[in-house]
Formats: sequence, C-alpha cells, structure tokens
Amino acid sequence: MTDFDFMSLAIEQAKLAADELEVPVGAVIVRNGEIVSLGRNRRESGKNALAHAEIEAIDLACKKLGGWRLWECEMYVTLEPCPMCTGAIINSRIRRVVYGASDKKAGSCGSVINLFDLPYNHKPAVVSGFMADECSALLSEFFANLRKRKNEDKSRN
Repeated sequence: MTDFDFMSLAIEQAKLAADELEVPVGAVIVRNGEIVSLGRNRRESGKNALAHAEIEAIDLACKKLGGWRLWECEMYVTLEPCPMCTGAIINSRIRRVVYGASDKKAGSCGSVINLFDLPYNHKPAVVSGFMADECSALLSEFFANLRKRKNEDKSRN
C-alpha cells in the first residue's frame, strides 16, 4: 500500500466521524506497510476533550503492539495535529507523520507553531499537505452543513 492508500483510509475514518456529527478527522497508524490502528475524532460523542483521532489511533496501536514506543510506525492524519496530539506523537516516538489539511487555529506542525522544531528527544519526519484538497473539502463541507443546521434551528424557534 502507498501513502495515497493510507491517507484514503484516514479520510474514510474522517467521513465516519462526520456521519456521527463529529469534526471529520481520521488517523491511521502503519508499521512496515501494515495497518496497526485506525482512529477518528469522538470528542462530542465521548464528551472528552482528549478523544482526538490521533490519540485514539496511538492508544490502540500501543495496546496492539504491546508497548508505548511506536518508532517503527507512521501516522497518516487528515488534519494537522494540535499541540496535544503533537506531544503524543513525540512521546510515542512515531517516526513519520503525513497530514492533509493545515490547521490555522491549532496546527502544531508549522501552521501556528512547530513543536517538532523544539529540542525534544524525538523528531519525526513530517509530510505536510498530502491530499490537502480532499481533507480540506471534508472539513469545509462539515462546517458549512453545521452552520446550515444551526440557522435552520434558529428559524424554527
């Protein structure tokens, strides 16, 4: 499988999140070309600020592989990781991160700050903007629909 295939799986996870009225973010963790775990945003349904796609994927990968060091792994995620998720990527030693859409509000791989540039003990390789158009379109469509639903609710009340 290729970067395109793995990001396409992350996009499918993001679509599942959107179907559940969650912000559409999906993540996939891969080791040696094999899928280790999938994750998607579940903050609303889980009522949990920590329930980001990356955190879910890292948690599942650690459990599946039997350890917290994921240094043979790569992560594909549809949205640039936030500070929390970037910290989790550093702490889990993921070797490579491929993300789609940039996040101008909370992106921590260069959009707002690049936490990977700080002198931490681990620095993954980063590929930014991979399949960005597809990933950005999911987010734009989700938020347009959310605004439409809110406006419809206001007009009914």
